Amino acid sequence: MHFAEGRSSKGAVIRLDQETDLETLRQAAVLLERENKRLVQMVLELRKKLLRLQGADAQQLQMQIDELERQLAARNRALFGDKSEKRPSGEKKEPAPKEPQKGHGPRPQPQLAMLAVLHEMDAADRVCKSCGGHLEPWDGQFEESEEIDVIERQFVIKKHRRQKYRCTCGACIETAPGPLKLFDGARYSMDFAVDVAVQKYLDHLPLERQVRIMRREGLEVDSQTLWDQIERLARPLRGVSARIRQYILSHDVVFADETPWRLMRPKRGPPIENKKWWVWSVAVPDAVYYRMLDTRSAAGAAALLEGYAGRVMCDGLSSYTALTKERPDLVLAHCWAHCRRRILEIQESFPEPAKQGLDLIGELYAIEALCPAGRDGDEMRRRLRAERSRPVVDRLRHWATTTEATPESGLAKAIDYMAGMWTGLTRFLDDPHVGLDNNVVERALRDPVLGRKNFYGSKSKRGLEVAGLFYTLLHSAKFAGVEPKEYLRQAIRAALHDQPVPLPHEIIR
Repeated sequence: MHFAEGRSSKGAVIRLDQETDLETLRQAAVLLERENKRLVQMVLELRKKLLRLQGADAQQLQMQIDELERQLAARNRALFGDKSEKRPSGEKKEPAPKEPQKGHGPRPQPQLAMLAVLHEMDAADRVCKSCGGHLEPWDGQFEESEEIDVIERQFVIKKHRRQKYRCTCGACIETAPGPLKLFDGARYSMDFAVDVAVQKYLDHLPLERQVRIMRREGLEVDSQTLWDQIERLARPLRGVSARIRQYILSHDVVFADETPWRLMRPKRGPPIENKKWWVWSVAVPDAVYYRMLDTRSAAGAAALLEGYAGRVMCDGLSSYTALTKERPDLVLAHCWAHCRRRILEIQESFPEPAKQGLDLIGELYAIEALCPAGRDGDEMRRRLRAERSRPVVDRLRHWATTTEATPESGLAKAIDYMAGMWTGLTRFLDDPHVGLDNNVVERALRDPVLGRKNFYGSKSKRGLEVAGLFYTLLHSAKFAGVEPKEYLRQAIRAALHDQPVPLPHEIIR
């Protein structure tokens, strides 16, 4: 909904797209919401009259009215409500008064270095208050306390002096080796480039923002220079992401998903062919691979899963289904979390049937929680799914086929979504390696989404490649429980020494 103009409480016409006063905007929002509700109520009344004239029976009339009211509630939530997948309790409770926070005490910080700081009295203050004598240091006696402090980052210019050596014979001169560099004559250190890449692709700081931060800390640099550093850092590591992908595709079950990404129009050169790209992602619990593609079709899924034969946990995107028609070696498993989300969205308008569906899906998750994670829980999962999950799934099927819903209503669409993926949703019953949902890869895509929010996209196709590489390396390290920045340091050192680069999950922790 777009509002160009509004009218203040005094009757003056205001331009909402230009207004900056918060109180004026608040009043306009209240008036617009009130007008919105009035108009929808009129539509409901007219709809009732129309249906009576058409001879619709009472039940059909009520179901269609419920759907119109659901649409109104959904619109108001989108404008004025919060977004959450948590179910409302159904009871309106007065907020309990908050108790004073008692605190958790000092948190251990074993990873921090300990610096001892000695505090001494000034010579003029070392006087005994009793006799006026001179106070002497008491060996080994201190009052000690701790505080956590920050040492500000400092940029320095290191002047490397490589010692030369010669033999008295005059026939041999040698020079000590210098520091490891990304390329000959590099002005910035390897660790500098690593730091820039980590801040951009792990901490989601745009290069322009990093420039401003560095300027406050004493370094004058521009964003093009920072980009040059991470681009050169990416060159020796380009083969590592392909190896991570190969490792992921060696698993029996993988998780796949995608999200939009922008390729922004360049300042110079020919216009881009397609501004809208997608970040395709495939993951397992200890690794994730990202690839930027200009399509969301089956061709994108094919490029992501090229060479893979196995089970793919995914959402209901038709691209995956279309791919299986050409690739019978791929078996799709679908995500119960997506079904739950669809029902949750319409719970307010269809409370009773929605509660039944949500409770049943909740039972499936409760049964899964009883089993140990990983291969150790396979036998228990197989048994519990046969004994307890299958009857729950049968009840879900009965719920979906017997619940009355107006065609095109939110409830009907939620049920149709579930029915359309029923084979993939029930795949887990016969395969203990298949889970209930696609949350592994959905969590993996949160980081590119945060990056997209902060720096909007990439400025070139090379930028797409570099983003995919560093997202893959840094977030695979995070998935594997390895400190991402330290992993990137290890990886670039190994690559520059022409040594095999270890993958994050291969590092012994």
